[in-house]
Amino acid sequence: MRYLTAGESHGPGLVGILEGMPAGLRVSAAAVNRELCRRQSGSGRGGRMRIERDEIEWLAGVRFGETLGSPIAVLIRNRDHLHWGERMAPEGEPTGPAFSRPRPGHADLAGALKYGRTDARDILERASARETAARVALGAIAKTFLKEFGVGISSHVVMLGGVAAKPLAVLDLEAIEASPVRCADPQAEAAMLRAIEDARQGGDTLGGVVEARAEGVPVGLGSHVHWDRRLDGRLGQALLAVPGIKGVEVGAGFWAAGQPGSLVHDAIAYDPARGYVRETNRAGGSEGGIANGEPIVVRCAMKPLSSLGRPLPSVDMATRKPAKAQAERSDVTAVPAAGVVVEALLALVLADLLLEKFGGDCMGDVLAAYRRYRERIVP
Repeated sequence: MRYLTAGESHGPGLVGILEGMPAGLRVSAAAVNRELCRRQSGSGRGGRMRIERDEIEWLAGVRFGETLGSPIAVLIRNRDHLHWGERMAPEGEPTGPAFSRPRPGHADLAGALKYGRTDARDILERASARETAARVALGAIAKTFLKEFGVGISSHVVMLGGVAAKPLAVLDLEAIEASPVRCADPQAEAAMLRAIEDARQGGDTLGGVVEARAEGVPVGLGSHVHWDRRLDGRLGQALLAVPGIKGVEVGAGFWAAGQPGSLVHDAIAYDPARGYVRETNRAGGSEGGIANGEPIVVRCAMKPLSSLGRPLPSVDMATRKPAKAQAERSDVTAVPAAGVVVEALLALVLADLLLEKFGGDCMGDVLAAYRRYRERIVP
């Protein structure tokens, strides 16, 4: 399975193409749109979220609510394009001033130099996290596919603006979705909201850490035999490709690096009803690049956004003289939304690996192969 996206932040729209989904999967625009709505929610978002109301249009690959086995294509129209038509015109002459004062921390300067552009808008429009809406839409289809195999995916914010949530043994998913920062700890939520408001008043931005979990993942997804087939590697590549994500850990990750093996590795037991089990899950559901049957747990560190209300020093590309970085409408933080994006990428990776494991061009064949495998490994 593979996917592509196309489109600019203020262009006419975003297009997503998902290839390799078996025929016969029941899908709906409403389910995809719910995920897009989740991506747009959360405290700290900017004015763009008051303009856009993301919804998909099916362009290909779906008929009467079922996938056809052919590539699936979706369109998300950018409502804000109404205000950017002249500046983003595909033909004609440029209008308005060039974006020539790159923002530290953004792709503006490196991209302009790489692609030989004098107007960094040619870079920032595609580098914008707006593109993740298309990936969330495709990830929503992958989530629907995974549900057929009993796999569920969720996420929550564990740190925002330096405020850490206390670890909880059981997560209340409804409470997380109701939280304006998607945090399970009410006390941390209140402190996070104060930090967001302080940053807003100071013209600053905030980063944080999100945790995503995939429950019900079958043993055996991924492989130890080649670097590009390892589960951890596939997750790292996909998640580090989310704009602003600068660090990813699986399971205990960085904590485990400072501990002895006796405190890190998950002891193995056998349950006649469930097969092999672990009492702990510090491996995060992956051992040797292979899913071990425990929940897949990943944490992603997101840096503060690079568009500041009080811009940092930069250089004007036109004059090569010192200047303040150019201002661009932005959020104070997108950490709560990042969790939804991470869920989508986790779903796409796991759906791809599940299809690698069980194959099949239609849902009936994939499900039959999955059931045979389950019968072999679980008494």
